Amino acid sequence: MSKLQKAWFYNEYGSADVLQFGEVPVPKPRPGQLLVKIRAAALNPTDFKRRNGNSLFKSKDSAFPVVPGRDHAGVVVKVGDGVSKFKNGDEVYSDVWNFEGGSREQWGTLAQYTVVDEYLAAPKPKNLSFEQAASLPLAVLTAQQAFDIAKFERGQSVFIVGGAGGVGSLAIQLARHVYGASKIVSTSSTGKIEFVKTLGADVVIDYTKQSYDQIFEKFDFVFDTIGDSAKSQVVAKEEAKVLDIASIKPQGKAEFFVVSAQGQNLERLQPYIESGKLKPVIDPKSPYSFFDVREAFKDLESGRARGKIVISPIE
Repeated sequence: MSKLQKAWFYNEYGSADVLQFGEVPVPKPRPGQLLVKIRAAALNPTDFKRRNGNSLFKSKDSAFPVVPGRDHAGVVVKVGDGVSKFKNGDEVYSDVWNFEGGSREQWGTLAQYTVVDEYLAAPKPKNLSFEQAASLPLAVLTAQQAFDIAKFERGQSVFIVGGAGGVGSLAIQLARHVYGASKIVSTSSTGKIEFVKTLGADVVIDYTKQSYDQIFEKFDFVFDTIGDSAKSQVVAKEEAKVLDIASIKPQGKAEFFVVSAQGQNLERLQPYIESGKLKPVIDPKSPYSFFDVREAFKDLESGRARGKIVISPIE
């Protein structure tokens, strides 16, 4: 194996224009890590927020150059000392960071190879392509953790802000098929209402035509995926949990959290994924070519994506 690989990276914070394409070292797996040949990767808002130098990420960031990307699916090509769960040739997928685990990883997933801690990885669902699998980890783990933090119980109601996005589209499916919600209400723009209904929402509010204070029903859990909780929390019952994943310092009763990635949590969802109840939602423009990463980032940052933006790396 060559000591160098093709990758996207940046040496300074800024817009998508700081991204460079070139060669970087192939990382070496440390004890407890896997070296994975990446077959597909996916973008998340945290990728451009980190690249922009957002304070949430900058304080514990790695040294430059940084290869961006958290989500991937691929094939194990080498294992570090102490690895017992996976072997060469295994197909895996994961979010390569545990945000609460210390400093950010320098080598992300927009490359030919990456390293991932064994405890973050899970076997790739057999029924999914690499592109489909790569779209899931961060978004589905975030949605799953939100329901767990809320101590959501079967038969309760949920209001999901941003049902067409990467996290929201999976949160609706989790509410329907995993957590047994009695009623699922979500928001979207006019053109995405029917799409959000197909995911399992009972009612979809067109946010361009109806404000939160015009919704008179109250909900057991409000999950805001777009940072609008200062307004959306008005639809929460008095004792309801309100979680916001996009506003670092939310107002009122809303709480912010960042996901703590764990491979075992992906494995909890394996039966729902492999049975087809929980389906990846990939933006129609995807997969992007590995050479079009700047365009993929610009699409993500426009806020108009429907589902996840996926990249197919070069062989």
